[in-house]
Amino acid sequence: MQPLAKLEASDLDACRILLRGGSKSFDAAAKLLPKSIRDPAVALYAFCREADDAVDSGSGSVESLRERLTLAYLGSPLPLATDRAFAATVRRFDIPRELPDALLEGFAWDAEGRRYQDLAALRAYAVRVAGSVGAMMAVLMGVRDPDRLAAAIDLGVAMQLSNIARDIGEDARNDRLYLPLDWLAEAGIDPNSFLAAPSCSPALASVVSRLLDTADEHYRRAAAGIGRLPLACRLGIGAAGLLYAEIGQEVRRRGLDSVSARAVVSPSRKTRVVLTGLATCILPLRRLSGNCVPEGVFLVDAVTRTTPLSVTVGISMPWWNIAERLRWTIALFERLERQERVQP
Repeated sequence: MQPLAKLEASDLDACRILLRGGSKSFDAAAKLLPKSIRDPAVALYAFCREADDAVDSGSGSVESLRERLTLAYLGSPLPLATDRAFAATVRRFDIPRELPDALLEGFAWDAEGRRYQDLAALRAYAVRVAGSVGAMMAVLMGVRDPDRLAAAIDLGVAMQLSNIARDIGEDARNDRLYLPLDWLAEAGIDPNSFLAAPSCSPALASVVSRLLDTADEHYRRAAAGIGRLPLACRLGIGAAGLLYAEIGQEVRRRGLDSVSARAVVSPSRKTRVVLTGLATCILPLRRLSGNCVPEGVFLVDAVTRTTPLSVTVGISMPWWNIAERLRWTIALFERLERQERVQP
């Protein structure tokens, strides 16, 4: 049995500072997690955040990031706090390299401005940039069985599709288009003409509706897995799923127009959504589908064929802490929304 890799306090502090500067939403979200996975989650996300920023800004190539990943997995990370903390985390929790590799591949697709011919191609992208993170977080929580991993990937895909549906106008004005090209063709929309002059139309609304229907199906599949996470993790993960799904509902309430304005869910509605959906966050009320989306099978296979060598980290939370976690969840999404509204 390999010894547990130690997360150095100074490296974790540096990771937290990075997230507070560029990912305040995750810094707040980490408070929803039990401490036994909060620190490794911070280390994991800090490395991913730094990689994403490097690709977006052009300060680092995906190839250079893959080299950093190789060094981290060899146990010889670069002398950077994020790399050291990430290396300790992947060693301690036996996170297969295929998972962060998939994330970097998704970043590469963004950098090249890739468009997606059909839903399967778009889902392959969502699996990489969000499903891979869901799988890594599941592993931190001790989840390594195929059924619950499939649900974690479903949740990541659903959240990414919600983001895409909400940000159509913003993405278009940045010359980015994530909607399936075959759906646009069926609706009579020319992608280049739309990007040149983004506007909402009944045809575009029909495409947005299809995307939200697809996201909702992934949320339904994910719900069964959330109810089977360690109890201390269910509320935070479940509430995040509920609130992201509500983004789609808000887009619908706005007539499926996410070009003219960005859908914003009101604070009172957020509270109602979480409170009314609380049982689905905590209780295993639904049956696991047992099937991973085809585009995400490679992530499940990577985890299930890796024999964990590390000591399992216990996860617990007093029952009375649920109310506090709920308060943090609502506050988290309030902060996120305010930050997004003031970003240029």
